[in-house]
Formats: sequence, C-alpha cells, structure tokens
Amino acid sequence: MSDTVTMVGRAIRLNRRQLDAVLTSIMLPVMLMLLFVYLFGGAIDTGGRYVDYVVSGVLIVCAGFGAATTAVTVSHDLSSGIIDRFRSIDVRGEVLVASHVAASVARNVVSTTLVLAVAVAIGFRPHASAAAWFAAIGILVLFVLALSWWSAAIGIVARSPEAASGFGFFVSFLPYPSSAFVPVSTMPSWMRGFATHQPVSAVVDSLRALLMGSHAPAGVHARPLEAVAWSLAIIVGSMVLAGVLFRRRVG
Repeated sequence: MSDTVTMVGRAIRLNRRQLDAVLTSIMLPVMLMLLFVYLFGGAIDTGGRYVDYVVSGVLIVCAGFGAATTAVTVSHDLSSGIIDRFRSIDVRGEVLVASHVAASVARNVVSTTLVLAVAVAIGFRPHASAAAWFAAIGILVLFVLALSWWSAAIGIVARSPEAASGFGFFVSFLPYPSSAFVPVSTMPSWMRGFATHQPVSAVVDSLRALLMGSHAPAGVHARPLEAVAWSLAIIVGSMVLAGVLFRRRVG
C-alpha cells in the first residue's frame, strides 16, 4: 500500500510537469463543445436546446483525451528503463501501471469539472436531483477508470510514446459514431446498430437522462445497467490484458 501511494504521487507530479498535455486534454473538449454549440448546433435538431444535448457527449470526449495520456506515460516509463530501476528496489511493476491509472482518474476529475463549468457558463442547465447527480458522477468515473485501464494496456504494448499516442486516437474517436453529438436516428441505417449498442452511447444516454431529468430530449433514456456493465467488462478485460502484456514486456 505504501508503494502504491508513493507511485500515485509520482504519477500526479509527472502530470503536473506535462502542462501541455494537461491543457490539451482540457482545451480540446472545450473548443469542440463551443464549435458544436455555436456553429453546428442550430442545424441539429435534438428536440431541445443543443447545449443541453451535447454536454454529456463532450464530457466523454474529455475523458477520452485525458485517458489517452495514460498510454503515453506508461509507454514512456517502459521505454525509459525506470520500471527496471524500481523493480530492482522491490517495487512491483504492476504498481507503477496502476499508479498511472489512478493519476488519470484524478486528472480527469479536474478536467471534467472545468469543462462542466464552461458548459454552465454558455447556457447548460442541468435538472438533476442529488441522487441523479451521484449516479451520473459514479457512471462517469467508472467509465473514466475503464478508459484509463484500456489506455494503460495500449501503453504497454506500444513500443514508443509516439506510437502510444497514435493508438490513443482510436479511444478519442469512439464518441463520434455514437449518440454523443447527434441522435442515432439521424445516422445511416447500417451504422445505427453499432452506434446504439457501443459503450459510449450507453454512458452518454445515461448521463444525459440523469442530468436533464424530465427535460431530457424525447427518446433519451437512462441505461445505467448497460453503462456499468460495459465499464466493468472493459476494466476487467483491460486489467487482465495489461497484466499479461506487462509480464511479457519486462520478462
């Protein structure tokens, strides 16, 4: 436990020094939200104010950008030889990977809070009860944890931080073929099945329904069980995969 606390502190300090990556993970989602709300929002019919519709999707994009940084930091540790040095003083390598995941969750909590504050500033008005807020935060944090573990597995298999950054693009792309920005019903018929049943749509629809309550757009329903099931499946699968890949990578 003491090793874990120390390594989490190290990962958080590393994040603070990577100011450009932190700013990018915050500014890109904010710019994307402003772009959709002020340039495209008037042309997209969601049955209500577009800002209320798009914020839940932007929160997931923010989580994706933040989690993708985990792949880069894990890959950097593996390629720099620091893990071998820590293992020589009897620090388990798995603790190092888990510390980056924990730091990713902490980083995402801060960036998501800032993005939500900007959303309120441009007109987002949630109508959630205290219980609904608690449920929405729980679903979002669980999904962030899932993305972080998946990114950690990517960081282990990538041979360089640059390659890890490229793999992270796919994590950031997943919200687009989903209900994050437009209703699934507006998509081509061949895409609707995937867009409806992929994990991002389940999480976004749940956040949207919980945060907006009775003001949620027509046809939007919370899918908390599906969202939690997807997140748990990704976490378990990624943890097992990360463990196998790590043992193979460090021998």
